[in-house]
Amino acid sequence: MSSNTEYDNDDYVTRVLINPDEVSAADWNTLLEQQPGGSASGPFVRHEYLHALHHSGSAVPEAGWALQWITLWRGNTLEAAAPLYIKNHSYGEYVFDWAWANAYAQHGLPYYPKAVVAVPFTPVPGPRLLARSAAARRALVQALKRHAQAEDWSSVHVLFAPPADMEAAGAAGLMPRQTVQFHWHNVVPGGGGAEGSATAQFQDFGHFLASLSQDKRKKIKQERRRVAEAGITFAALRGAEIQSTDWDFFYRCYARTYYEHGNPPYLSRDFFHRLAQTQPGYWLLFIAHNAQGERVACSLIALSDTSPNPQAAYGRYWGALQRVDCLHFEACYYQPLAWCMAHGVQRFEGGAQGEHKMARALLPTATHSAHWLAHPAFSDAVERFLEREGEGVAQYLDHLEQRSPFKQPG
Repeated sequence: MSSNTEYDNDDYVTRVLINPDEVSAADWNTLLEQQPGGSASGPFVRHEYLHALHHSGSAVPEAGWALQWITLWRGNTLEAAAPLYIKNHSYGEYVFDWAWANAYAQHGLPYYPKAVVAVPFTPVPGPRLLARSAAARRALVQALKRHAQAEDWSSVHVLFAPPADMEAAGAAGLMPRQTVQFHWHNVVPGGGGAEGSATAQFQDFGHFLASLSQDKRKKIKQERRRVAEAGITFAALRGAEIQSTDWDFFYRCYARTYYEHGNPPYLSRDFFHRLAQTQPGYWLLFIAHNAQGERVACSLIALSDTSPNPQAAYGRYWGALQRVDCLHFEACYYQPLAWCMAHGVQRFEGGAQGEHKMARALLPTATHSAHWLAHPAFSDAVERFLEREGEGVAQYLDHLEQRSPFKQPG
């Protein structure tokens, strides 16, 4: 694949880019901001974030992520774009297709390379098929399929996509898949405002605790008490308040967590250096200190926008240099939730999977992806599998909804 490969059709010139420098940040971000919710979708699909992944060596061909962005142009105007990566493995995606790859291998067929439209290592839902119009979005999906067929890739996967992207993907024959994450919403159950508004927000952490069932409230109080009795305190730093030494400490904690689980970290220190330079306002860092004032742990939170009161927050990374009972829950849930309440944040997304998050009032939320397989027989088999899986996920969601951590009326 050469840089800036072009295909022509009646309406657009399709260019395949292999370096983020081949499209300007202004063009890419302007297109992103035109998507539903795009201006408040966090740092992840912005050009600066994807640029940092590439140029820091974190998401590059050597790591199994070969960038081949599909872009549609009219003259000098970027009409549509998709952050496409060619993969020779399925790590760092969080929508699991290992069984599909194994089935291909058992039949002597190559599943890799495959194509994913995704943000590497980032299971945060948001815009994937960036387009100026519904027609351009549909054309973009067709361009993805044509390019995959031309390159003889096994499949195309659009991960953690919003409704507009799923609609365009479905119209082009991609198969829908549903998975489950756990998100916290800053909405008092049953209202709770002065006039019983259903959209009343929590006033503070105590107000939030009072809304929970007795067993959940007791458990959270016990967990927070253990951390406090260990002498742990927290400082919250946002944007320019996070100094280079703070990023160094964060990375030390982050890398240690990966190594303790037997793996090198996906992301390099240079990646976070680039974020600090280009996207400072999107990041919130909680640093834990022990009774001696030493820094012992931290958690990094992404924010949906750079305003004083962002719409959403996203739990991303954490690490600790000292073992303290329940410190993970405090750093990754309770401190961020308290910050969200203090700043009127509407939603906190806790990341991929984790049914245990329900005990912290993160409720099940469906996330969506779309899949195209070139091999007709495997496509049929996967379609049948996804139908069965979808029924199971729907039942699972129904089951989880019966286990609400909030007080029940009456």
